[in-house]
Amino acid sequence: MKCPRCLNTDPAYFYHGSKGWYCRRCIQFSRVLLEEEKNPVSLSTIPEHAEEYTLKYPLTKDQSRISRQCAEGVKESDVLIFAVTGAGKTELVVESIASALKRKQKVCFAIARRQVVLELQQRLQEIFTESLVIAVCGGHTAITDGDLIVCTTHQLYRYYQAFDLLILDEPDAFPYRGDAVLHGIAETACRGHRIYLTATPDEQLLNQVKQGTLIQLKLNSRPHGHPLPVPVLFCAPEGFLLIRLLHWIHAHSNHPRMIFVPKIIQAERMGKALNLILGKCDVCTSHTEARDDVIQHFRSEPAGLIVATTVLERGVTVPGADVCVYEADSRIFDEAGLIQMAGRAGRSFVSPEGDVLFLLKERSLLAERCVSVLKEANTSCGV
Repeated sequence: MKCPRCLNTDPAYFYHGSKGWYCRRCIQFSRVLLEEEKNPVSLSTIPEHAEEYTLKYPLTKDQSRISRQCAEGVKESDVLIFAVTGAGKTELVVESIASALKRKQKVCFAIARRQVVLELQQRLQEIFTESLVIAVCGGHTAITDGDLIVCTTHQLYRYYQAFDLLILDEPDAFPYRGDAVLHGIAETACRGHRIYLTATPDEQLLNQVKQGTLIQLKLNSRPHGHPLPVPVLFCAPEGFLLIRLLHWIHAHSNHPRMIFVPKIIQAERMGKALNLILGKCDVCTSHTEARDDVIQHFRSEPAGLIVATTVLERGVTVPGADVCVYEADSRIFDEAGLIQMAGRAGRSFVSPEGDVLFLLKERSLLAERCVSVLKEANTSCGV
């Protein structure tokens, strides 16, 4: 037996109910009987001129090259765009989206996290003004059909065999990473080819590149042409780390400051302490209510301060932000996460330099590896 939705073949997950066999591995997305033929979802046809788009800024020479190669490559194969944080990954796939829409093909942009879906939907609607771009995520499921669909990876269960082009943003991020159910649902939602966008591809994607089943396009530079900020490592006992943190906060008081910590309770305690000391500090974790409002408040402050867990390590751009990772040697952080957190800095054309500080209680090979990776990226593109 094989589940038509999540592709599970483990007999332990199959159960025979009163109406027939069904898969319990993906039952959270509603029950699907194996005996019933699963037909492709019927979606509206693409209207004329839906492919027309306008970018606010012209692509750089390197961006144009990657964009063109991706649009051609994805016609025949899946594509991995391995691009550093802040490289403009969304802009790199605009030509591929337009090419698909011109051929009257359905396109989906799938993202792991809800808050990024709403943001990206607005950006893509401004780019593709002749198309209906819709967001499908928690709280936004009344309309599920459009010319271009932006959704969380969880919402792909609605779209069996629906998409000719599926763009998976940050496939190495939680919750998509390592989730066999989401992987299976993404596979059955796509009847054509996929584009993977990430600065930190996992071993599975890199192995596909080695096997020749996935085209890799690599971009190590940001549009503004400045080097990626490389973290400064500061290793000391906790008391000294706190003093160094306070010094860093004051030294960067003219920029937005993002402080990452490994645990929720640390974020909450540090946020309260900094509120008492400085009078204002936002906190953002997976337990934060009205998370979108908190992020928006932080962005609205020209020199805001926020303490966050890894919920903000990806998909959130704050122009001019500087970054500090507290206890960067924590086992909770991995190499990809450290690279992504460091990548929140230096993204703005106005403040392209950025500043990144890693505070550690003890030496960390992962933190050192992060520094090496970013230095290598800068060297490879001559910046």
